[in-house]
Amino acid sequence: MIRLAVLISGRGSNMIRLAKAIKDYEIAAKITVVISNRRCTGITLAQNCGLATKVIKRKDFNTQAEHEAAIAAAIHYHRSTYVFLAGYMAILSGDFVNQFAGRIINIHPSLLPKYKGLNTHKRALMNKEKYSGCTVHYVNSRLDSGKIILQKRVKISKNETEKTLTRKILIQEHKLYPKAISKIFNL
Repeated sequence: MIRLAVLISGRGSNMIRLAKAIKDYEIAAKITVVISNRRCTGITLAQNCGLATKVIKRKDFNTQAEHEAAIAAAIHYHRSTYVFLAGYMAILSGDFVNQFAGRIINIHPSLLPKYKGLNTHKRALMNKEKYSGCTVHYVNSRLDSGKIILQKRVKISKNETEKTLTRKILIQEHKLYPKAISKIFNL
């Protein structure tokens, strides 16, 4: 069975969708721990689902390396074989990524390689793109540059706003992440 550590920073909607896909037998996996870099709604939701949780705040450590060592220790303690980033809003160092090379997956709200980083919807709208979407990709040491696993394209309407585009793409993220797991592990 695939053992997933899920890293979050916010509301945890993609983590909850993964948990639902597991519960509904869409994917054969287990979420071993949900880790956040701050106290957030997603941690409460994970606890309500009976999932193990750990809040590991950056401010509690002198260096990023110490912070990431604590995250890695939690991942190892729960014997997680893969790390899924689901709205984790911190950039992981090359050392951390290399420790889990080929086993860190991220979901990003744009059609990579376009619009890496933050404010993806705003930038797509400012550039009058006809399409945006979401991408599931492997994480490497360069921001949002790992090998693409799956993408889903979303048409941008003429009167689209950041809020409506965010909502449209999030719906697709919730569908895409479980499909990516199935693809990765040939389920």
